Amino acid sequence: MLPLAVVLALSGVIAGPASAATVTYTADLKAASESPANSSQGTGDVIATLDTVSNKLSWTVTYSALSGPATAAHFHGPAMAGANAAPVVPVAAAGLASPMKGEATLTAAQAKELADGKWYFNIHTAANAPGEIRGQMMPKIMIKQ
Repeated sequence: MLPLAVVLALSGVIAGPASAATVTYTADLKAASESPANSSQGTGDVIATLDTVSNKLSWTVTYSALSGPATAAHFHGPAMAGANAAPVVPVAAAGLASPMKGEATLTAAQAKELADGKWYFNIHTAANAPGEIRGQMMPKIMIKQ
C-alpha cells in the first residue's frame, strides 16, 4: 500500500498551479480496429504527448503497407473502441506522409476526453474512405516537471 502523500502526488492533487505534467499517449493502428473492420495489411503507431498546463498536443504517426496513399488522417472523439465519432483534430493534407508530425492546442473538454480514453486516431485511403487503420489513444507515461 502506498502512503497517501505518494498517491496524491501521483494523481496530481499535491502539484501546485505552476507544476506542469506531460502525459504520453500511444495507439496501435490496425485494420481490425476500424468500425467496421477491413482487410488492409496496413499497420502503424501513434506517439503523442500532451502538456497538461498548455493543453498542447504533439504527435508522431508512422505507418506502412496501406492500400494506397493516405488521403486524410484525424484524431476522432469522443468514442470508445469500436464506436465512431467525428474528427476533432485533423492532420494537414500536406503532412500525410509517414512519419506524420503535428501539434494542436486542445480545449479543456478535449483534453479530458483524451485522458478518459475516448479518442482514436484514424488514417483514410481512397480504397478505405471511412478509415483504413485505426487505434484507440491510451495514456502511457506521466512525467512531472
